[in-house]
Amino acid sequence: MSDDLVLGTIETQMALLMRLGEATRRSTGGPAHRALDRAAYVILRQLEKDGPLNVSVLAAALNLDGSTVTRQVTALQKDGLIERQRDPRDGRGTVIAATPLGLRQVDTVRQARRVVYGAVLKDYSDADKRELALVLERFTEALAEHMRSRV
Repeated sequence: MSDDLVLGTIETQMALLMRLGEATRRSTGGPAHRALDRAAYVILRQLEKDGPLNVSVLAAALNLDGSTVTRQVTALQKDGLIERQRDPRDGRGTVIAATPLGLRQVDTVRQARRVVYGAVLKDYSDADKRELALVLERFTEALAEHMRSRV
């Protein structure tokens, strides 16, 4: 298969993956999978991974504009999923931290997604699942780096 055909297949499959990911979130029977929208889930996962961050660092980690993250953080704060804290390194600033409720919601969504992915991948070998995980991780890291280099 030529490079052009390979890239065309990747582009098409990525578009389908994004559409199916959102459709899965909306159509899954229980409320667990829909506990957080995509933006909230991504922000809370980043805070879970890195701990409290200021908005600009959080925005950079997510390859998003600071004003976009500020709006999303405000909504998350209203829902009790994050809280603003005094920055321990600079008392004049603030950092954003996930609340226990926010972390529970992330875990609820994560577990619901794992059930779906487990069902979808049930006929894959362990080696195929590991390879898929590694290739997806490598791809998302490369895409994130590409986006950071364009800013």
